[in-house]
Amino acid sequence: EVLLVESGGGLVQPGGSLRLSCAASGFDFSRYTMSWVRQAPGKGLEWVSDINLSGRITQYADSVKGRFTISRDNAVNTLYLQMNSLKPEDTAVYYCAKGPSRGQGTQVTVSS
Repeated sequence: EVLLVESGGGLVQPGGSLRLSCAASGFDFSRYTMSWVRQAPGKGLEWVSDINLSGRITQYADSVKGRFTISRDNAVNTLYLQMNSLKPEDTAVYYCAKGPSRGQGTQVTVSS
C-alpha cells in the first residue's frame, strides 16, 4: 500500500521560507518520478513540480519557478520541497504525489 505523509507546513509571512517533507513507504521510492501538487481554497489541484528517479531532472510550474526547489533522498525514501520568497498566492494544501496517489497534505498559509 502506497503511503505518503507530508509535513512541514505552517503559517509564514510573505517573503518567508518553508521546507516541506514527504515520507514515502509501501513502494520502491527510488524507481518512481515524484511530484508536488497543491490546492488553494476553492480551486482545483495545481501541479507544482516533478523530480525524476535520480533527482537530476526537475520541472516546475511557471508560478513557482526560481522560488521553489524539489529534491529527494532515495536513501531515506523522502521527497522535499524548499519554498522561498513565498507569496500569499502560494497559500494552499500541498500534497506529495506518486501518479494519482497523494498523501493527506500539509497546509501552507502565507499571510502577514
